[in-house]
Amino acid sequence: MSKLKYYKITRIYSIFRFLLTIYLVIKKRESFLGIRALKPKKLKQTIVTLGASFIKLAQVLATRSDFFDEEYLRELKELHDKLPPMKPHEFEQVFKQSFSADTFASCDPQPIASASIGQVHIAYTHQGEKLAVKLRRYDIQRKVRADIQIITLFNALFKPLFSHYTKNSIEAVISEFSKMILQEVSFTHELQNLIKFSQTYKDSGVKFPTPFIQYCSETALVMSFEEGFRFDDKAHILQHDIDFHQIIAKLVNFYTQQMLINGYFHADPHPGNLLVTKEGGLILLDFGMVKTIPNYARIAIISLIKAAHEQDYETYISASKKLGTIAYEAPVSELAEFTSQMFDIFSNNNLSSESMQKLAFDVLSSTRNLPFKLPSDAIYILRVSAIVEGLGTTYIENFNGIKDILPILQQNIPKALGAKESIIETLIDEIKDLPFITKDFKTALRKISNDELTVELSNDQVDWLKKSLHDQVKSYAVSFVFLISSIAVLLYDKSLKELALGLFVFGIARILYK
Repeated sequence: MSKLKYYKITRIYSIFRFLLTIYLVIKKRESFLGIRALKPKKLKQTIVTLGASFIKLAQVLATRSDFFDEEYLRELKELHDKLPPMKPHEFEQVFKQSFSADTFASCDPQPIASASIGQVHIAYTHQGEKLAVKLRRYDIQRKVRADIQIITLFNALFKPLFSHYTKNSIEAVISEFSKMILQEVSFTHELQNLIKFSQTYKDSGVKFPTPFIQYCSETALVMSFEEGFRFDDKAHILQHDIDFHQIIAKLVNFYTQQMLINGYFHADPHPGNLLVTKEGGLILLDFGMVKTIPNYARIAIISLIKAAHEQDYETYISASKKLGTIAYEAPVSELAEFTSQMFDIFSNNNLSSESMQKLAFDVLSSTRNLPFKLPSDAIYILRVSAIVEGLGTTYIENFNGIKDILPILQQNIPKALGAKESIIETLIDEIKDLPFITKDFKTALRKISNDELTVELSNDQVDWLKKSLHDQVKSYAVSFVFLISSIAVLLYDKSLKELALGLFVFGIARILYK
């Protein structure tokens, strides 16, 4: 019976209103079957009431400035994972499930942080070492699975009402969200992420907690307790004379290394997961959301950065298509004009943050019919970019991604493309590659001479071909139905020959004048 509480009619209706509001806002409609969209503040309240799954989903949706109006986006971006702690009996049950009575010398039952998936307690070993104990919320896995089932059901109902590109984008958001949140509720998965991340970036200059593997399980993660100020604790950071420009540069450089060089990144760098030490060092926490960027996406991002820095609009559009955020057949001229307008706004040093945002929304509202998409690989890349930009605004007035972050990223492009620290090292690497280049060249010449050369299509090109073929077949199928109907009408009653002729002519006209 405990499982059924997540399928209560009132809860299902709240989920329906949440998803219906998303549909209406995206489609720019006021109501559907007489039911109106929730107002921005009411939508946020509904999301908070529904809990973990919907907070996470809304945080991902908040990256889509082409979907939502400014008022809705402002409310969605204010969502956070802070929730009331577990009830005492729930805490005791999870703690007893995770540890024996003498595992720790002491553990404070009051959490120092309480998020949507878990909460953190301070504990001490028998040797007096201070630990951070992260406990998974009681029954959260079952609740998340129920939420995914309900969301998937409603998405299937709403899916036919969306355009091809919007439908694919929403499908990608829900699919990626479902996969990531199921991984996030597994603390065994988070432990593996923490170990791998710490090894991959051991020389980055950024500190990570040390896991105490012998105490960890599916429901608990035990780590060293790291001291520092939250990234958005501006008062303490300024009080200790910490150079915040240096902190931002360090953060951007670290994420450049993650996303452009290694292709393996922490996907949830919100202020609570980033600590700043008194010495100005960075500590990264919470490894429930760690993503790998495919090589094609990493190369596309590098091209985007280079094109944005040089304001090369056509290359920027081409790279966006390779990344998959713009449809393959999108009109380059219209998109180049849109990109030019956006670059003009974000490179204007005389604009305040508020006026800059307003102008950006005005431009976005005029491009809602352009075929923008959101492939699964891009969801968390965009989310991280938005979060890092938001962190920058905490300390630098009018901070924005293009004006302030791009120059730092531009410096890292040679390294991201594989260049070494010195010219000699680069030349040595190039010389080492010569035999392979020669072999590839010979293979290509042989295939050309034997008429064996093949062309590979990208996923976006295949998707476009599928859509075009589907539209074509659908059109001819409708015309065929009219032709068959005309024959059927005539066979049924010859006196209806005028109707039959009309259906026949209409069917032929659809084929000839499509």
